[in-house]
Amino acid sequence: MNLFGPIQQLADVITYKWLGISENSYLGNGVNFFFYDIIKISLLLVVINYIMAITRYYLPVEKVRNILVKKKWYCVDYLLAAMLGVITPFCSCSSIPLFIGFLSAGIPLGVTFTFLISSPLVNESSLYLFPTIFGLKTTLLYNLIGIGVSILGGMVIQKLRMEKYIQPEFLKFTTKKQIETESENTKIPFTELAKLWSSEAMGITKKVLPYVVVGVGIGAMIHGLVPESLVTTYLSAKKWWVIPFAVLLGTPLYANSVGVVPIIEALVSKGVPMGTSLAFMTATVTLSIPEGLMLAKVMKKQLLAAFFGVTILGIILLGYTFNLLII
Repeated sequence: MNLFGPIQQLADVITYKWLGISENSYLGNGVNFFFYDIIKISLLLVVINYIMAITRYYLPVEKVRNILVKKKWYCVDYLLAAMLGVITPFCSCSSIPLFIGFLSAGIPLGVTFTFLISSPLVNESSLYLFPTIFGLKTTLLYNLIGIGVSILGGMVIQKLRMEKYIQPEFLKFTTKKQIETESENTKIPFTELAKLWSSEAMGITKKVLPYVVVGVGIGAMIHGLVPESLVTTYLSAKKWWVIPFAVLLGTPLYANSVGVVPIIEALVSKGVPMGTSLAFMTATVTLSIPEGLMLAKVMKKQLLAAFFGVTILGIILLGYTFNLLII
């Protein structure tokens, strides 16, 4: 069952029936992509921000934070974040609402970045489409390396201690203890709590939504813009620089994993090495210009550059590993 199937159907109706744009055209695909992502990400923003506002109110945030940062956990918190990313069917931009929720709930920065990397990197396509197209060995190796890259990337971000580069408005939240103290321990009517949650949720949504519109708009314009023949020509060379080039070529683009897998299958069939093809795919689904624009509202440029840099290095490592292990 496709969780976002109804949204795709609505985007199809808007694009092809109401606007009358022909299917299978560059304009039609771009406009359809725009409406689908705008509707999906906007709904995710509202729903997740409401859930996190309620959770922050009742959750003992300080206790949760202390538990997660204790050394006895070792890598378990990062592994849990990576596995949550695996089971959430989000692309790079759709992962941002939940990423914001984790930040505002006081989850350690590195753990939140592990989720942000793993959610688009290891997803429904790598679990369900890969076995039938590339075989079980490639599927297992890709998922294990993908989870490893996510965890390692999150741990590096945490070691850099860059919490100060998160925009402060995304770290503010109201707890039950604060409200009870301000009201002198009197019972707060549910209607007042609902107003509080709504104010927090919609406040964050309004801050991020303009960046979502701009980011998805740019993503729609570049969606499918790079010809397959051009990619095949340059990526089929077996040189050391091809994998970094594949990652840099894929990073500005924006596509979901399901849509890009057939392209990767075509590249492999035309002689592009598996590691090079997967590096291109991974960069396309994990990083993008639209994602960067949205994250620029949440974090300062220093942290944004660190995130992109660490993730790009991880993807390059994934590509080299595959080319060494998969013959």
